[in-house]
Amino acid sequence: MTSPALTIGCFQYDTTRSLFDGSVSADGVDVTMETAATLPDVFDRVIRGNEFDVAELGLTFYLRLLETGLPYVAVPIFPNRVFRHSCIFVNVHSGISEPGDLAGRTIGEFGVYGQDSGVWAKGILMDEYGFEPARSRWVIGGLDRPAAPFDFIPHPHPREVDVTVAPEGKALGPMLESGEIDALFSANVPQCVLDGSPNVARLFPDFEPLERDYHRRTGIFPIMHTIVVRRELLRNRPDLVHGVYRAFSQAKDAGAERYRQNRRLYEVQTMVPWMNALVERNGQDFPEDWWPYGIAANRTTLDAYLRYHYEQGLSTRLWRIEDVFAPELLDT
Repeated sequence: MTSPALTIGCFQYDTTRSLFDGSVSADGVDVTMETAATLPDVFDRVIRGNEFDVAELGLTFYLRLLETGLPYVAVPIFPNRVFRHSCIFVNVHSGISEPGDLAGRTIGEFGVYGQDSGVWAKGILMDEYGFEPARSRWVIGGLDRPAAPFDFIPHPHPREVDVTVAPEGKALGPMLESGEIDALFSANVPQCVLDGSPNVARLFPDFEPLERDYHRRTGIFPIMHTIVVRRELLRNRPDLVHGVYRAFSQAKDAGAERYRQNRRLYEVQTMVPWMNALVERNGQDFPEDWWPYGIAANRTTLDAYLRYHYEQGLSTRLWRIEDVFAPELLDT
């Protein structure tokens, strides 16, 4: 008897490598793994093309479409998480040296007002420093190359927030370097920073201690993306969601185990000096499962994100976790 086929679209991470190499799979399912050159490409294929049975999707993209009948439902699998104090960049000649200096300034954001990284960065600044997004002007565009805002999702924002599109032929990274914008909230590091431009710096240059302190105080490890499953599949095969959850969990655990085992070899499988010291230092701040899936271990983080999304005018209602994720996995 032929096993049912399942197409999964996501990025290749440590958390998903074992799914791509076939060492982990969903029981009784013939899985085909697909990816794309960029994450927005994956999201576009999910939203506009409905190409995958199971896919990675940014939390904000999922929430924006949840009210309009998206044919997917989220499961509490989180392959992409990043602390976000480090994602705020400023022109060094702008006079911005602390969060309060962002008021009245022009700030760029890649692709959409309120990317997952931007939702987190704004939310953290609002909670910790009294930041008010409506007091700044926002410009949306491509990061290192000119690009129109994403056209595969809605673009809600509060009426009082000034949001415009970058001028034709302009990209946000070069605009930051030249001083055409004062700051940039970005999921990716702009090329001018990678090239060592003297005109651009992070708002928080020594971000690691700040992010570690934030994690210790709040228990929050910011989640960027979730995994979604086609609703029709769950209606026809309600057992499938548990198989998908187990497969992604096993792949994530296999990735973590590689780091644990390679401590014996000082993590020499990487080219990063002192990687072993970093892994050991992280062990002081994180429990044994430092990248948890499921609802219980992530409730604080998810509640914060849902609140930020609503407070920033990206949701018309304050979503509850129980409204957002597949009911079959609410007890995870």
